[in-house]
Amino acid sequence: MQFPKDDKNYKWTSHIKNKMVFYRISPQIIKNILNTPDRREIGIAPNTMAVMKRRDTPKRKEEMWVMYARPNQKSKIKIKKLLNSKIILISTWRYPGVTKKGKNIPIPEDVLQDIQEWMK
Repeated sequence: MQFPKDDKNYKWTSHIKNKMVFYRISPQIIKNILNTPDRREIGIAPNTMAVMKRRDTPKRKEEMWVMYARPNQKSKIKIKKLLNSKIILISTWRYPGVTKKGKNIPIPEDVLQDIQEWMK
């Protein structure tokens, strides 16, 4: 797998790169989830968002999640400047099954521990 490089729109953390290898998720799939999500939720870490896209097949139902943050997401700056800021991609994971809207995001325990350590 070829790792993505930081560009003007995205900053890829080492955590998300590790999870991309573990869950076999390409950078293009992550960008697709960010651009056209089926659902948005508030992330578990402060000032983060999580977006989900369904990836169902005839034999199984699956959701793919991406957690991200924007610098100065809560500050009072101009919208134009906020839209031009980089998106910091924090984590990604696959969830087998279907989650309920508005409930806590089902994050695998290993991912949750990694995120909590990373946010310290």
